[in-house]
Amino acid sequence: MIELDPGIRPDESLDTFYRGRILVLQRKNGFRFSLDAPLLADFITTSEGDELLEVGTGCGIISLLLSLKPFKHILALEVQPVLVELARRNVLLNNLEGRVTVLQKDFRQYRPYRKFDLIFSNPPYIRRNSGFLSPSEEKNIAKHELLCSLEELLSFTRNWLKETGRACFIFPDSRRAEFERELERQGLKLRASRSVYPRKDEPANFFLAECAFSAESCRTIPPLILYGPDGKYTPEAEEIFAGRQG
Repeated sequence: MIELDPGIRPDESLDTFYRGRILVLQRKNGFRFSLDAPLLADFITTSEGDELLEVGTGCGIISLLLSLKPFKHILALEVQPVLVELARRNVLLNNLEGRVTVLQKDFRQYRPYRKFDLIFSNPPYIRRNSGFLSPSEEKNIAKHELLCSLEELLSFTRNWLKETGRACFIFPDSRRAEFERELERQGLKLRASRSVYPRKDEPANFFLAECAFSAESCRTIPPLILYGPDGKYTPEAEEIFAGRQG
């Protein structure tokens, strides 16, 4: 077995989150996560004993942020070898061995042979054959639906989610109708949703969704506004990025 070194390398940055409680190594010129990761981590609720699965963990950021919440174990899947190693080093850096396991897998061919209490993902947003590709394959796979389409993600979720389980996603608001149609096609229902607005007078840019096999109705959570009139984060956004609990 290759010994992983969690130490920082010349082509990496070391960032702290949740007021120093979480440490994250990222590649300086590779794919770097943005604010949608902590938004999804905040939105997800967990319970003691929950078995979680993440599709497309990248550097592991969402699983790392979730480590402050109760759960039994997270299985984090990532297809890109460079990001798999980075995520594993981040697990070591945060002393999460035993709670978070990172596997190099293309989820489309992966068969876990067990079902999960919670499946979550911050998936690629840009449709196949649209948008502009970067010279970086790492960034392209993370941002474009090259190896992960909405249909493939929700089909996988349907197959490996427990009957009483939940699935949580963040997705562009511009694709909300498409998301809801695919959700229905896969036999899943929207259980809760929350819109995310950059500013009060601007259109929503994201929505957060909690899905399940059954839901009497969809609970609409009051919207999250990220920036106030002064250009600074709103008090709630500040709380989220500081790692509020409870």
